[in-house]
Amino acid sequence: MEPPARKPLRIGFILANDFTLSAFSLFVDTLRLAGDEGDRSGKVHCDWDVLSANGHLIRSSTGVEVAPTAALADPRRFTHVAVVGGLLRDPEPVGAAALAFLRKAAQENVPLIGVCTGTFILARAGLMRARKVCVSWYHLEEFRSEFPDNTPIADRLFFVDGNRITCSGGAGAADLAALLVERHLGLAMKQKALDVLQIEKARAPSDPQPHVPVARPVSDKRVRRALLIMEQSMADPLPISEIASRCGLSTRGLERLFMNALNTRPNAAYVRLRLEVAHQMVVTTAKSMIEIGGVTGFTHSSNFSRRFKEAFGISPIALRRNGRGRPAASENSVGANFG
Repeated sequence: MEPPARKPLRIGFILANDFTLSAFSLFVDTLRLAGDEGDRSGKVHCDWDVLSANGHLIRSSTGVEVAPTAALADPRRFTHVAVVGGLLRDPEPVGAAALAFLRKAAQENVPLIGVCTGTFILARAGLMRARKVCVSWYHLEEFRSEFPDNTPIADRLFFVDGNRITCSGGAGAADLAALLVERHLGLAMKQKALDVLQIEKARAPSDPQPHVPVARPVSDKRVRRALLIMEQSMADPLPISEIASRCGLSTRGLERLFMNALNTRPNAAYVRLRLEVAHQMVVTTAKSMIEIGGVTGFTHSSNFSRRFKEAFGISPIALRRNGRGRPAASENSVGANFG
């Protein structure tokens, strides 16, 4: 049987208990503004529904509740089904009926979207096997711990892997929605939505998540992305050539960008980032020096202690014993660029 007729873009939303309101609202409002003619909130060119098995109100993490608009029925009426996650404290955030609906959608080759921790829901349902999964940097370690066989990505806003799309959440949901609008409805409708939302320019999937906690803001997005990759692969440091490749650059090209942006080479920046995290852990945690060295990629304790003292003027053991704060970095050190 052929799937029922549908508009060029129609999204079915499954909202988790305690879902992230901002991610959902930005996603659906981009659809609303793109698919309308004038300002009447009409579903002229695209459509969407909030799906539910029981019709009950769905509570967001803010306490605001959303009413479902359709039942869980034939997933083929949608061009995409999007799962919007939220707080991870609920072991069953969407219920058995919604999981069965998602599996049915996958069987029918309906593209699935995981937004925010919706990626966890898709992975728990067995729907992300052999897929790369984009997650927020905030939940990276939780995802790695729960799904060791998956490849999580936390250095970009969202990622398209065939008929699976995963998004880190937040404002990135608007960028993802804008991409879908452009693909299905055209550039003009995408730009209309962005103009009304007062978003100057939609970011691309490869744009980095705006978070480099141990580094000062850097204007070049390729350098920011390289720093994110470095930060998220500290325990087992990557070759600079691989980091450059992930950023779409040659090793020499990445070195030039780092020298221009930070006045240091990528290798030196990588070591400094690892030492910054190690310093923070020494001061704020009770982990042993062996544990801290392992987490930050220093497998030999003597090398860790030596590099730490060279960077901060004090050994990690002495720093913890003395309870000292962070020493000032010298003017010609890498720390001057990362303070």
